[in-house]
Amino acid sequence: MYFAIVAIDRPGTTDVRTSTRPAHREYLRTPYPGVTYRLGGPLLARDGATMIGSLIVIEAPDLAAAEQFSAGDPYRKADLFAEVAVRPWDWTSGNPDK
Repeated sequence: MYFAIVAIDRPGTTDVRTSTRPAHREYLRTPYPGVTYRLGGPLLARDGATMIGSLIVIEAPDLAAAEQFSAGDPYRKADLFAEVAVRPWDWTSGNPDK
């Protein structure tokens, strides 16, 4: 099952995002039991350049596994986000497996 993780940064945390980004990216590249990272990237402000959040799509056996994966992200551990939503997602368009 696919899950979309949508997270919005707390205001004034650009320095946290910048300093934690290498660890976050390494976390996504590191195998995690039962979870496969599929795609992701930063959400941008209307200026098209300023990072204001994250969108990550993973494949996991259930919501609990997806939430556990999200909780381990260095961005979450650094308290970057004001809000995080982990939701089941039906990847219909552009899914390479369909």
